Amino acid sequence: MLGYIHSAERGVPNAVLSEVVGRLRAQGVVVAGLVQLRAPEAGAHPCDMDLRCLPDGPAFAIAQKLGRGSRGCRMDVEALETGVAYVSQAVRDGAEVFILNKFGAQEAQGRGFCETIALALERGVPVLTVVNPLNLDAFRAFAGGVEEEVAAEPETILAWLSARMDQAER
Repeated sequence: MLGYIHSAERGVPNAVLSEVVGRLRAQGVVVAGLVQLRAPEAGAHPCDMDLRCLPDGPAFAIAQKLGRGSRGCRMDVEALETGVAYVSQAVRDGAEVFILNKFGAQEAQGRGFCETIALALERGVPVLTVVNPLNLDAFRAFAGGVEEEVAAEPETILAWLSARMDQAER
């Protein structure tokens, strides 16, 4: 019940996930997770984006403002951990689906949303995330062979999630 979209295309998976979340919520499905609200602007650093915690949580910038000449990681780990805590509680409160905008560098190192993914899977909640080529090996190691690649198409994702939710109910 751990699905992933494998993509190097910037923006496409996020648009697809946002559409899927909207359609699930319109059907009354309780969705926990994280989706991208604002993509980086042209010429901006790829981490300059805003994320929203689902179902109705806070939005936050994922990158720290370090200044023009700064180097190194710009990830705002405190903001990410606040998002992790919010989403983990949403999973505990009865989410039916967990959607994560990206299995990223933090998760590849065993941090970030790893425990929340495990919590959702333990509870029988289907999990869907996006994995870029840089983190694919780490994701597969984390998943331990239970992962399933899902095409980045709303109908395919919705069918995959529906089948997994049906399995969880049995």
